[in-house]
Amino acid sequence: MTGVIFAREIAPILRNPIGLVFTMAQPLVFLFFFGPLLTDVPGESPWQWFVPGILVMTGLFATAGAGYALQTEMAGGSFERMLVAPVSRASILAGKTLKEAFSLVAQAVIIVVAVLPFGFRLYPLNVLAGLVLLVVFGVGLGSLAIALAIYTRRQQEAFWALHQFLLFPLVLLSGVLLPLDRGPAWLTAVSRVNPLTYLVEAERALFAGDFLDLSVLRGSLGAVATAVIGLAVGTRAMRSASL
Repeated sequence: MTGVIFAREIAPILRNPIGLVFTMAQPLVFLFFFGPLLTDVPGESPWQWFVPGILVMTGLFATAGAGYALQTEMAGGSFERMLVAPVSRASILAGKTLKEAFSLVAQAVIIVVAVLPFGFRLYPLNVLAGLVLLVVFGVGLGSLAIALAIYTRRQQEAFWALHQFLLFPLVLLSGVLLPLDRGPAWLTAVSRVNPLTYLVEAERALFAGDFLDLSVLRGSLGAVATAVIGLAVGTRAMRSASL
């Protein structure tokens, strides 16, 4: 049943893939207008440092958008029709999150290909591992976004308030755009309690070709924990959803 839900969710993207390209406007703007300014960052190339952060940011906003998509379905009534179909609630959640994961991988591949002519060094196996890590994290985050959309279905403005309140601090305090270790000590301390920081560090180590770096283990544990918690919360919210 999960495959059926996934096919239903992915069909609009496959019929109109240009929409996927338009969603990449923001990460591409950051890449080509902000990236060239980073001439003094750790690593052999600014792109090896910056691209992983952009991929994490893209994954964060793309998978969190699963909540917005569900809100649209609830407003149009299609979600209610899905609830009465002979499909398990867990399959509905899995199909929807897998669709977001597919979109995330597609965007990540396009971004990596786009920076290859600018001196980005490709480590294929490491990049593949980094994408798997992003998918695991994205599945958990997408599930949490879906749960939030269900719990705030009668107060949609609350969904967006919480969405923006949580996501932007997570991005800014994870060092996606600038190295935080060069900032004030308090800022560095706050970033260490941000789970996204460890995912960013893991992705940067992988994209730099360092598969055995300790940060990869920390980021992997954080991604798996996010997926487990997200799926548990999302499944519970989906099962409690009513018509």
